Amino acid sequence: MDYKYIDQLLERYWAAETTLEEEEILRAFFSQIDIPAELEQFRPLFVYGQVSRKTDVLGEDFDERVLAMIEEPVRVKARRVSPGQRLMPLFRAAAVVAIVLTLGNAAQVPYERQGGEANIAETESATSIDGSAVAMKGDSAVIDTTQQSSQLIQSNKVTE
Repeated sequence: MDYKYIDQLLERYWAAETTLEEEEILRAFFSQIDIPAELEQFRPLFVYGQVSRKTDVLGEDFDERVLAMIEEPVRVKARRVSPGQRLMPLFRAAAVVAIVLTLGNAAQVPYERQGGEANIAETESATSIDGSAVAMKGDSAVIDTTQQSSQLIQSNKVTE
């Protein structure tokens, strides 16, 4: 018997050029009992769908077994939780907030010192008239207090 048509269909099947009807012809051919020995190697490929349908069937008692597993009551064990355990997440959150605030305040101290030094340097900068430095504010404060104390001493002498 000549199987040229089946060979042509197999070649087209391997090239992915067959239609659904031609694949159905191949399935029908390989589901026969008598096929040539050279084509026997392809039988499992085309017969698999028919064999698996027969073997992969759920048993009659499948529904009953699933329902029996679902209907079993599940026992839940209650455990006691102390007030300390209930408030533990709150304590942890408060500790995190305290740490963040402490670190934030500690991180700002160097910046405040640095900023303060910059402000002192700016306020103590020399004021100039005609390009010559008159005096530093810090020095003028010392001079002012000295002048005020000498004026107080002189006024005390005058009043005596």
